[in-house]
Amino acid sequence: MRCSDAERAETEAALHIAVGEGRLTMAEVEDRIARVYAARYRHELAAITADLPPAPEAVTGWRPIVSAASRQALSDLSALLGRDGTVSTRRRLTIALVTLAMVLLAVSLLVLALHGIGGDGFEHHELGRE
Repeated sequence: MRCSDAERAETEAALHIAVGEGRLTMAEVEDRIARVYAARYRHELAAITADLPPAPEAVTGWRPIVSAASRQALSDLSALLGRDGTVSTRRRLTIALVTLAMVLLAVSLLVLALHGIGGDGFEHHELGRE
């Protein structure tokens, strides 16, 4: 089957990636690109990149993102706590400050939620009333 211009461009992009990774020299890439544009059939294009590893498949969806974020969070937590189980004074202080900030934020949000965060002003208060 004959190859399209899009398939030629895709093969050329794979060659540029390979030279960027150090798998091919510039002379090899120039020679192969000349062969890409001289190729008429798909099997000729496949032969040009046959010795290169296949391109990694694109990762899509939320699962890989959530997985990577959880791995990073666990890695950061283990680094903060110390891998050997010993916790330095600096780490203890950091943990205490972060915990205190989170508690203060939670209490502030609770107070604002109970008190009301509306744009009503002070009408529901007895301030200014005589």
